[in-house]
Amino acid sequence: MFFHMSTLTLAVVLLVIVGGAAAAGMVIGRQIRSRPDGSRESVGVVQGTLLGLVGLLLAFGLTMAVGRYEARRALVVQESNDIGTTYLRAQMLAEPERTKSLELLKQYSSTAIDLADQVPDTDRFDSDTADMAELQRGLWAIAGDAVRADPTGTAPRLYVETLNAMFDTHTDRVTSLRNRVPSTVMLLQVGGSAIALGVLSLYLALLGRGAITSLAAASVVVLILFISFDLDRPQRGFITVPYAPLVDARASMDLPPAATGT
Repeated sequence: MFFHMSTLTLAVVLLVIVGGAAAAGMVIGRQIRSRPDGSRESVGVVQGTLLGLVGLLLAFGLTMAVGRYEARRALVVQESNDIGTTYLRAQMLAEPERTKSLELLKQYSSTAIDLADQVPDTDRFDSDTADMAELQRGLWAIAGDAVRADPTGTAPRLYVETLNAMFDTHTDRVTSLRNRVPSTVMLLQVGGSAIALGVLSLYLALLGRGAITSLAAASVVVLILFISFDLDRPQRGFITVPYAPLVDARASMDLPPAATGT
């Protein structure tokens, strides 16, 4: 739900829901301000409890989003390392497998860079994923030819090993991009925050306080929610997963191969 919204739409939705709840609580509080102090104390207990629970929810959601973000960054580095290692080992293969593998690995790394710049579950993302799967089949076929040509050679076996690791890391990275905080948790965060802010504003209005405190609290909560959601939106919001390691790995392939092969 929130993942498919644009950054501006997400910010507006959070402001409307949380800010609207705070404004509604303030209006209701002013209307019932004439009630006895006992009701104020009851509202105070409720709002204190709700704020505590919402604080835990926000911390839980932010922790989940940060964990997923860090995992995605780590997988980008891992995939770039695997691609670089595979490229180096491909240089040790005999011809014609050597040249074929080096060329396909360049295409593979370029597609990996393009994939990193796409929003998950879009047509462009799915197209890049399909292209990489096809390149994997081509690379594996060449690896099979290299092993058949030299069954006891060290270079083909090492190449197959790192090629398999490269494929596995790519699968992990694609899965991590599609693995997001469940919508149920997000809805619970937004709904709980709206209720808690509404009750807080109501309580402050009963005490005759101004709107500044309520607005400040609502702003902080909206900011926390926005950051939590933005962290879980790869290549869509302000906080994106950097893919500079993949760019560096691809750039290194433009240099002449260091090894001549067999």
